Amino acid sequence: MTTRLLPALHEGHAPIHLHGAFYEALEAYQTWTPGTDEPQVEFENHMIPISSVFGRMRTCTDMLPWRIEADVLNIVGDALVSSGERAITYADAALVLRALCVKRLRGDDHVRLEQ
Repeated sequence: MTTRLLPALHEGHAPIHLHGAFYEALEAYQTWTPGTDEPQVEFENHMIPISSVFGRMRTCTDMLPWRIEADVLNIVGDALVSSGERAITYADAALVLRALCVKRLRGDDHVRLEQ
């Protein structure tokens, strides 16, 4: 439902303000304490759950900036592997981060992602 408040991608590319929302969602995930409500970020005067932001970016082919990539890798570890063949995209990161949100919301975030 709240995903509809986020702009659609255009041929795999996200508007710059959606990139900003992704980074804010990433920061919110980093401070999210298990057992508490899912964090939300503000986007165009609406509060959006971080899993919705990650969900919207699941098909974004834009390259993940290196400054954000380091934060993502600190969270997901080996679950995100590009093997150096290509740059990591927002979609690569968003798929794993959304899965982590779902696990946490189900209360089983202590289980590691399958690799």
